[in-house]
Amino acid sequence: MLLSHSDLWKVCLENIYRPCTVVLATITAALYYLWGREGQTPVLVCSDAFRVFLQRHCPVVAEPFSPTPWCWGGRLQTLVRVLIKSSPQVDYRNELIRTADGGQISLDWVDNGDSAAYPECYSRPTVLILPGLTGNSRQTYVLHAVSQATRRGYRCVVFNNRGFGGEELLTPVTFCAADTSDLERVVLHVRELFPQAPLLGTGVSLGGMLLLNYLARKGSDAGLVAGLTMSVSWDTLESCASLEQPINRLIFNRHLASNLCQAINRHRKMLETVVDVDHVLKARTIREFDERYTSVMFGYKSCLDYYQEASPNYKLPRTTVPILCLNAADDPFSPKHALPVALAKRLPNVALLVTSHGGHIGYLEGLYPRGEGYMDRLFGQFIQAAFDHPGDLKGACSIKEDLLD
Repeated sequence: MLLSHSDLWKVCLENIYRPCTVVLATITAALYYLWGREGQTPVLVCSDAFRVFLQRHCPVVAEPFSPTPWCWGGRLQTLVRVLIKSSPQVDYRNELIRTADGGQISLDWVDNGDSAAYPECYSRPTVLILPGLTGNSRQTYVLHAVSQATRRGYRCVVFNNRGFGGEELLTPVTFCAADTSDLERVVLHVRELFPQAPLLGTGVSLGGMLLLNYLARKGSDAGLVAGLTMSVSWDTLESCASLEQPINRLIFNRHLASNLCQAINRHRKMLETVVDVDHVLKARTIREFDERYTSVMFGYKSCLDYYQEASPNYKLPRTTVPILCLNAADDPFSPKHALPVALAKRLPNVALLVTSHGGHIGYLEGLYPRGEGYMDRLFGQFIQAAFDHPGDLKGACSIKEDLLD
């Protein structure tokens, strides 16, 4: 039997429509299933006193976190955040400060002079933000942090690592997670400008490692009322091993190594006096980059020595200021087994908050997660708690002297 043109089109459309409908229905059902699942409450590891403070003044720590239903895995959360997250409008005032070795550091300020909550400039609380590896003040997570802080009336300053803030290198020195000298210079500078304003430090990824190493080095002389870290790599060796897994190597490792090499190439004329730039530019992984550049630049005998010095996990007992640390159990940069759970249990000033999902600096939630997310809300609530209730926070996190031995 011959089919008419209209019947033929009908058969074709039905053959196309039916499988598409099945696929669409399956996807829709999966999304509704995931969307309907109750989120898991993060695990909070800390002293009883610190827990009481956080649950009272930073209630997001006890809220279930439900990741975006179509963006469930850690790798996907990490990737999608870069592609989809919005960029709040932020107007910075740039300042270049000199260092003892003749170099310069680029600081991006949001003075928030129209703050109704803190109209007096001299006493306005200040948030110091440290971006991650290859990051700067234009990263989406930095812009959202600045937005959270300024809407509460605070001043912000972003510490751009040498060579990544758009400034030229004046000396053949960049940065690494173990070298806190530039951060010490920045904290001293901010404290000199605003000696009566409380200062809180927050670091993301490598910025968090740097902040923790600084807090361990300075102890009670850190000059900060509190610290907040997000997506920190606690054990650099374990992080490298995770990033060298085939999928992570392809998706993340090569890309980050390429960004690092581009920065070195940009400052080639200054850096070629101390390292073999051509050899460095052949690095295809972060470990190869650190072997050829970072460990050489900062005088380590080996890359292993540098990684041991850069890892903040074993240094936590030397810290004294209150620190809240956010990590995701599915972070491809910071494996779950490397989280310092045992230390957090016995240190009164450290709280480790671990979500089941979230990836690396991801924490996307909602069907279309462009705006404010879990990490942003945690940041906003914690800095407000630290600035509004400094006495309660200090009392909850007081350290006994025997823990410092």
